[in-house]
Amino acid sequence: MRATRVLSAALLTLGLAAAPAAADSSPSPSASADGKAPTQAGTSFRTAAEMDQGQTATASASTGDYLYWSFPADTGQRPTVRATVKLPDTHAAQTWQLDVYDGLRRHQSCQYGAATRTAEQGTASVELACVLRTVRAWSEPWANDPLPGTYYVRLTVLNLGSADLGLPVRAEVRADSKDIGGAAAVDGSLGKPLVPGIAVKPEAERSGSKSAVLSAIEPEDGWSSHWWSSRWVWTAVGGVLAALAGIGGYALTRGRGRPTYVPPGA
Repeated sequence: MRATRVLSAALLTLGLAAAPAAADSSPSPSASADGKAPTQAGTSFRTAAEMDQGQTATASASTGDYLYWSFPADTGQRPTVRATVKLPDTHAAQTWQLDVYDGLRRHQSCQYGAATRTAEQGTASVELACVLRTVRAWSEPWANDPLPGTYYVRLTVLNLGSADLGLPVRAEVRADSKDIGGAAAVDGSLGKPLVPGIAVKPEAERSGSKSAVLSAIEPEDGWSSHWWSSRWVWTAVGGVLAALAGIGGYALTRGRGRPTYVPPGA
């Protein structure tokens, strides 16, 4: 309970801190209403281009820019983010890096994948990948476990010579998830997913204002209720098998009752 209250307080702080900036900052590039992937990237967390899982977002930029996208990830999913950067015909050696942050803007480490790669001189493109840990429904306040909500992708170049600064590049980013299911289920859940503006969303809806809500992306089937998982099925199956094993063991060891032949004096 204490952990849930701490995470809820952090979520509220995130929502309240982001609300005043919504009216001042320009709207973030987002996926269109017909479900097409965004064709430009944001330049900060607040302007990150919103994309759905399974979409390939593209962006034309200049070498040295910070490119941001965001996507939703729910409980039990193991997201994989891939990025491809198409480089100009002539360039020096460049090191590109792919970073992923959760809804509280905490950097999430990769289980495996090449999140940092160097493109040698004259290389046409560089491919990056990051496989995150499984998203948990609940976590301790001190832990850095991935939680359900918005995830931010940042793509940038680390070491860049002055001669390559500003050269045109083309970036492609895609996020997919593998459903882990009950194997990653935990006892506990967040009150709300870590989505920017969700703490002030009910108030904004009552007042008819949309400026306080910074993110409208969510999984196709909505956010999970956090109480159901396949672990319930396996628990029930295990209980039935244990009961059957107990009945079978009793039937084998109880014998056949009093023997038909009783020796004298017995």
